[in-house]
Amino acid sequence: MRVLALSILTIFAVFTADSADAQTYGGNGPICLERYQWGGSRSIYCDYSSMAQCQATASGLSATCVTNPYYSNAQAPRDPAYRQSRRGY
Repeated sequence: MRVLALSILTIFAVFTADSADAQTYGGNGPICLERYQWGGSRSIYCDYSSMAQCQATASGLSATCVTNPYYSNAQAPRDPAYRQSRRGY
């Protein structure tokens, strides 16, 4: 009886679980074009390097330009100009 109850509970949990959303923002650009489509859906393209470039593309569309919160402008760390030797005490 326990196996039947556990099976029913597992099946119920699998079918009622909500799907997880993927990361909304992607791409390599600091500016994203958020385009609204028929039926309430939207798509986001993060391939723009400036707000003016994005706004030129969004002109005439049902779209808006936003900054990419996941964009990282960090560059690879550089080697220091000199190295200090480690001393063992």
